[in-house]
Amino acid sequence: MEVKFQYNKTSLQELNKQLQVRLRALPTLKNKESALRMEVQKAKDAAADLEAQVEARTQELSKYMRFWQEFDPSLVSIKEVEIITRKIAGVKIPIMGKIEYDIKPYFMFYAPAWYLDGIKMLQSVSALKIERQFYLRKMKILDGVRKKTTQKVNLYEKVQIPGFEDAIRKIKRFLEDEENLSKSSQKILKSRLEAEEAV
Repeated sequence: MEVKFQYNKTSLQELNKQLQVRLRALPTLKNKESALRMEVQKAKDAAADLEAQVEARTQELSKYMRFWQEFDPSLVSIKEVEIITRKIAGVKIPIMGKIEYDIKPYFMFYAPAWYLDGIKMLQSVSALKIERQFYLRKMKILDGVRKKTTQKVNLYEKVQIPGFEDAIRKIKRFLEDEENLSKSSQKILKSRLEAEEAV
């Protein structure tokens, strides 16, 4: 990025201000990036753990596969999933709240005795799967923000801060050269005036 500037003190002050803003923001951005990286890893680990739990529960349920053929899956449906919003490193994240199930009435005398346990098993597996989806969503959101933060850190560190420093250095050199030329021209003028007065 080429920094646009003029060779004067006003431009020098403005560039110094811009540089200071970026230098002050850089540590905060780096902290945010590392916090987001940590949260993404936590969400990834939690999602993997929940996936393992779902697999274990599914394996457990598969032992009773012949019973599940009798089960009416329309008995249990999800009515509502409460979504709570929380901020992590300045980013709004959805977190799972309560899950409300809609259980249709059935005749206990006609249904097998294990139906109530089957409903509870389905609720538990679905709760794990929904929670896993929340963690995957959290991971995706945080990773997107982390990538943008990383880009901003790189932009500041590798492009803007060096660009501003280079521009400030150029302006200072120009102003110093201008001042030196001014002083030397004053000396030359002074020596000429003294030479003319001496004649």
